[in-house]
Amino acid sequence: MEQATADENTAADDRGLTAAEVAERVSAGRTNAFTADSSRSVGSIVRANVFTLFNGIVAACFLVLLLLGRWQDALFGVAALSNAVIGCVQEFRAKAALDRLALLNAPLARVRRDGADAEIAPAEVVRDDVLVLRAGDQVSADAVVVSSSGLQIDESMLTGESDAVDKRPDDEALSGSIAVAGEGTARVVRVGAESYANTFAAEAKRFQLVSSELRTSIDRVLRWVGWGIGPIGLLVLNAQMMVAGGWAEAWQQGTWSQAVVNTIAALTAMIPLGLVLMTSIAFAVGAARLAGQQVLVNELPAVEGLARVDVICLDKTGTLTAGEIRFDAALTLDEESGWQGALGWYGAAPDANATARCLREPFPVERPIEAARRIAFSSARKWSAVSFSHGPRGTWVLGAPEMVFGDDASDASTPLGAAVTRLASSGRRTLVLAHAPAALTDDDVSAERLPASLAAVAVLTFVEAVRPDAAEALAFFREQGVGVRVISGDNPRTVAAIAREVGLEVDEGFDARRLPDDDAEWGALLEQYTVFGRVTPDQKKRMVTALQARGHVVAMTGDGVNDALAIKTADIGIAMNSGAAATKAVARLVLLDGRFSHLPSVVAEGRRVIANIERVSMLFLTKTVYATGLAVLFGALVMEFPFLPRQLSITDGLTIGIPAFFLALLPNAQRYVPGFLRRSLSFAIPAGIVIAVALTVYTRLAMGLGLSVEQLRTGATIILAIVAIWVLTVLSRPVTRVKVLVIGAMFVALTAIFTVRPLGEFFQLQDPGADGSVLVTLVVVLALAAIEAVRFGHRRFVRRSLAALAPGADATPGAHADPAAGAAVRDTRRRPAVVTAAIVLVYVGGLLNTALGVVVLLARYAVTPDLVLPVSLIGAATVLLGLLTVAGGSALSRGSILARALLTGYLSVLIVLQAVAMALTELDPVLVVALVAAVAVIAAVWIPGRARRWFRPTEPAALGTARTETGPRAGARNAPPTA
Repeated sequence: MEQATADENTAADDRGLTAAEVAERVSAGRTNAFTADSSRSVGSIVRANVFTLFNGIVAACFLVLLLLGRWQDALFGVAALSNAVIGCVQEFRAKAALDRLALLNAPLARVRRDGADAEIAPAEVVRDDVLVLRAGDQVSADAVVVSSSGLQIDESMLTGESDAVDKRPDDEALSGSIAVAGEGTARVVRVGAESYANTFAAEAKRFQLVSSELRTSIDRVLRWVGWGIGPIGLLVLNAQMMVAGGWAEAWQQGTWSQAVVNTIAALTAMIPLGLVLMTSIAFAVGAARLAGQQVLVNELPAVEGLARVDVICLDKTGTLTAGEIRFDAALTLDEESGWQGALGWYGAAPDANATARCLREPFPVERPIEAARRIAFSSARKWSAVSFSHGPRGTWVLGAPEMVFGDDASDASTPLGAAVTRLASSGRRTLVLAHAPAALTDDDVSAERLPASLAAVAVLTFVEAVRPDAAEALAFFREQGVGVRVISGDNPRTVAAIAREVGLEVDEGFDARRLPDDDAEWGALLEQYTVFGRVTPDQKKRMVTALQARGHVVAMTGDGVNDALAIKTADIGIAMNSGAAATKAVARLVLLDGRFSHLPSVVAEGRRVIANIERVSMLFLTKTVYATGLAVLFGALVMEFPFLPRQLSITDGLTIGIPAFFLALLPNAQRYVPGFLRRSLSFAIPAGIVIAVALTVYTRLAMGLGLSVEQLRTGATIILAIVAIWVLTVLSRPVTRVKVLVIGAMFVALTAIFTVRPLGEFFQLQDPGADGSVLVTLVVVLALAAIEAVRFGHRRFVRRSLAALAPGADATPGAHADPAAGAAVRDTRRRPAVVTAAIVLVYVGGLLNTALGVVVLLARYAVTPDLVLPVSLIGAATVLLGLLTVAGGSALSRGSILARALLTGYLSVLIVLQAVAMALTELDPVLVVALVAAVAVIAAVWIPGRARRWFRPTEPAALGTARTETGPRAGARNAPPTA
């Protein structure tokens, strides 16, 4: 009876489920339909952008103002809601693009149903399905092995054990594990949420907020603000209540409501809400852009991560080469009969790998040969063996020469060594076919050992097509100071020959079989050598780990199952779409069209994200610092807060929020340098202190002048708006056409708010009067000068920091991530004296015209009422163009042709405005001087002669670049970080 049952089970396993049985299980819900999104879920996107601590604070303040009837001051709530909506929409769009790509590239499961094998989506697998497993397949559901022909499964991603496990009937095959050798069948026993490793499969493909410098730094700032907002809020509230007459009187007289409004204004200004939003948008837009270039980003911060990579490890096959291998020739060393038949069997074997399948055409099988015993190929052993029940006698072994014959295969004094050395040095892959007189025994198969008395019969050579885009991509990495390591399981001479073909300067490759046991020695060898051959999958992982231990940020590319461990371990794992499903599942980036040339685009996108977020973060952090400083100063000095929430909405939106959105998405190819938060705070803290102190001093002086509360608030808003737009201009240098449009539009909008009467009434803006205007002008001038001094000091600080990170300095681990650190701050071109004079004249002319604009603005008190509006507009426009001229001087100092063209445009408009102002006012002498200055600057920037060569076109990434080296033979041309 038991034998009959066993026979029935065997027959069922050979047949698989019927269509009716599958339908029954589907209706019962016993399917594997627990699938993970390839990107963030809708709920996680909404939670990340809406349900945050600071959004909760903003929402509470918003509701309080609505309850007080001060809806005009609740504009920040609308802005926060808009930010959340924009963030959600951007990430939804990115998610849709990623999900579409992932759906088209999802791995398939091979099942046997009704006696035939079919490929289906993993979610369509049902319980009791029979999985057909071959090398490279990922087990899609927990199963029990039914039949095994040398089946080996790598469970390292589940258990941490790197060695492949032999699977025999009745052994478990867990979902998420990978078949690396042999073939077999397995019956599914657990599906969906019951699967042991379903959570791993989900995490491997899901959007993850992986550790990144940007996110870590921003989270740190948010924690600091979160800890401080409570006590500072109480300090401000107490001060505002004291100003209102004390807690008791304020409550009795009803003036407590204004104290609450002032406190809300101080607290909401401290929260850098937009910084988190801009980071999320930058990541999402970066991933969407890369999706359009056929690069699937499984984890969005990987866009940033690849820009931080300073060593990239490449698997040769499928990365440097196209992965298409063809048989080249067979060099016979011993005339052993039947060797062609043995090769024919290897080529026709059901589980033949890509190399073995190349033998089918040159060695066709004339009649089927049955294997009596066999040892399946293993990527760890790199050989396989077979004995036939009839046909060629003895044992036939096919594998890597060094793994079959050891050092004899590389000894040029032996016939085998001479042949292998010569052929491998030409770039060909080599295999050896060996023969032993005795057949394999069961003990040989169990122990997976080579038979005795092996003799080399033939050396087989194979050739691979080098990817046409590999040389260009490697040249890019070499110029960017990214070290390249080629690690492959092939003969090191073959790998070195391929590496030389794609432009790497290497001698002979290092044989990984000679690697020491000590991990520290591994790291030293990886710094010394570029090419490594005969590398096992576990060694690839150890190489990545050894590089990381030396402070490197490591990327690993590959397409084979044997690359999965290293790809998962690397900081950034990159898989080719032609690779195994499991390899793509654990990779953070997948090159869908398999083009290695996409990697420079990914690096550029990452650099754009990092550099722009660093620039934008200075805006938001400056605001957080000055808002915190104002709250502390006004709370400690018991002064009424000089802003209404609606007035802060003006400066937040037009000087930070809106321009930051555009700045975060602009092209930017600056080289990554560690220390993002330190550099940002080194500008934001002193700049924020300058603004806070300037507004505090202004408020004290304005109170002494007897200005009304409305006039005082208006003056404070004007000061904050102008200084904040100046901070925006400073951080936008060098100017480009897009930046000019953004800054100009913001300045025009600010001018309209302060000039158009309905807007002025809504924001409660009043003319500060002649005395107030003079005070505002003085404070603005002093604050702008202080901001310029801060920027000058900040640039020197950044230069010193970069010099400390330069090679040879006493740097911390990871400091070499900036290979151009010391040299990037030195410009190799000598600036002609006449160019220096022109730049100085540009700065002087810009500042003079800015001052002229202020004078024209003050002239509104000396003209007739009908001229107040045109004089105000001309003055504001003159200030704007004067400031842009100063900003253009920064780009002019870098030798930018665009800067010359823009400056000419600014100054031409200024000349027209000055002519109009001369017709409307009586300030002719000042206008004449400014007019002459504008003409002189135009003449200076178009200087003739040899100095004109200074203004030559420069690539975006080449501004301020210099050449240095990192790692063996690696040059670098890099731009300094935002400074």
